[in-house]
Amino acid sequence: MVHGRPGRLLVGALAVLGLVGGCAGGHGSGASSASPAGGTASAAPRTSASTPGPSASAPAPGTPTAATATAPGRGASTAAGGRCHTSELRAFVGRDDPGAGQENFPVVLTNTSTRTCTVYGHPGAAFLDASGRQLGADPERSSATPPVRITLAPGRSAWAGLSFSSPEVSGARAATPVTLLVTPPDEHDPLRVRWTGGPVPVSGNASAVRLTALAAGTGP
Repeated sequence: MVHGRPGRLLVGALAVLGLVGGCAGGHGSGASSASPAGGTASAAPRTSASTPGPSASAPAPGTPTAATATAPGRGASTAAGGRCHTSELRAFVGRDDPGAGQENFPVVLTNTSTRTCTVYGHPGAAFLDASGRQLGADPERSSATPPVRITLAPGRSAWAGLSFSSPEVSGARAATPVTLLVTPPDEHDPLRVRWTGGPVPVSGNASAVRLTALAAGTGP
């Protein structure tokens, strides 16, 4: 009985080794990943390719990506930036484009801020003399062009057409303003622009000054 035990132990050990060898042959790369000591340089890529799962560079579950970092419902208003405020705009008057007894000036608003904002509708306008008194009535709002919402990226502009009959042609009483006040739509604070366009009608027949709604760009 004593002499039979080493034989049985040897047979048992060989059986265990055979079982381990069979498992390694049947699962291949799975055995390499489970046993770091037996892994090889070529086994690592096979394990990665055969085992689905997030890569090292993928964000953890629930982490917002660049496309989803903005809270829902705020993307559009953030992109547009809301209404342009007076402090974010610069105003100037472009060159006269006369025709058929009419004087036509583009009144331009430019976004000088670092954000994108919007303008919509008619700006306000008023002519002032050297002492700051208003000359004539406020310009009438023209319906020649329907209002549209204009998105102004930094540095971009919108313009409104300021037109009136030439006083020399219409015979209206005229005055030469020094300043044109321009108030952006839905704002209360005006921008002051030096007026160099000559006389404007302030009373009498055909004395109306008209202003169109804002359009994209700096003029026609």
